[in-house]
Amino acid sequence: MSAITEALVREKLSTVKYPGFSRDIVSFGLVKAVSVSGGDVVVQLSLATSDPRVPQTIKDDSEVALAQLAGVGRVTVRIDIQAPAQTSPAAGGAPMAASAIPGVKHVIAVASGKGGVGKSTVAANLAVALQKNGAAVGLCDCDLYGPSIGLMFGTNERPMATEENRIIPIERADLKLMSMGFLLDDAAPAILRGPMVTKYTQQFLRQVEWGALDYLVLDLPPGTGDIQLTIVQTVALAGVVIVTTPQEVALIDARKAATMFSKVNVPILGLIENMSYFLCPSDGQRYDIFGSGGGAREAARLKVPLLGHVPIDIATREAGDRGLPVTAANPTNAVAREFLQIAQNLATGLAD
Repeated sequence: MSAITEALVREKLSTVKYPGFSRDIVSFGLVKAVSVSGGDVVVQLSLATSDPRVPQTIKDDSEVALAQLAGVGRVTVRIDIQAPAQTSPAAGGAPMAASAIPGVKHVIAVASGKGGVGKSTVAANLAVALQKNGAAVGLCDCDLYGPSIGLMFGTNERPMATEENRIIPIERADLKLMSMGFLLDDAAPAILRGPMVTKYTQQFLRQVEWGALDYLVLDLPPGTGDIQLTIVQTVALAGVVIVTTPQEVALIDARKAATMFSKVNVPILGLIENMSYFLCPSDGQRYDIFGSGGGAREAARLKVPLLGHVPIDIATREAGDRGLPVTAANPTNAVAREFLQIAQNLATGLAD
């Protein structure tokens, strides 16, 4: 019978996922100490949460995992639960990070549970709409593996740096922009593992010279992975906007994204139903290609506002391909008008 070692214990704990995320508690740094005496194992964990279900789930899952070690005796899992840092009234109860982004009033994440729902298009047009409503706005493309904001704003400029080695964001359409796409050639993939993903995400938020902004919009990658948790641990989010399409297959994943952010105490500012319907240019007939009413039902289930319905629109796709979101290129377009209203709804909700 092989002896139980600290390395074996940590290997088993690496199979325990943080609730709602794809990453394990070891790689997140929650395991602070492991001691082994004969077959008895004591594990010390530490995490910050106000949700009692999270530490209980982690404790139960850890005990189940460690019980599988051959020859294990008594297993003790202790968790040091730290209260989340104080909240900001403007953030609607979002946990404040140790140091907020200097000069930025509200950090808004735009998220989706799955790809293909038009999240980046929504983030780009929402940022433009907030700016057109009179705010100073930045847009950070946090999708390190599939950056698209540079294409949508028609630029592949390389950012410069200050003497203090802070990154100067690119400016387009009166917005400040940052994206991994600005640092890579068009055909170059971002090949990054967990620690590097965390490093780049933190750099984009902390080492960019964002200046004075009313809103910093974060375009998150789809899903519930490392980047999402890195962000909520790095900056104080005013909240998150969930993007979905009307059909149930998208709503299921939107529900998962909302649950994940709730587990880490980030408020859901509302849902945006994208690709809501199509208006035929020739006869004005409305077609509910992906069904109807799904966004409204899900918003009611989550008890959050439905911020707006964005139709499928050829001009929106063409404008994005040309390098200027439709809300900037043609503010009178139906989609642009909807985004301007969504931006107003969002600003009103944050001001309450």
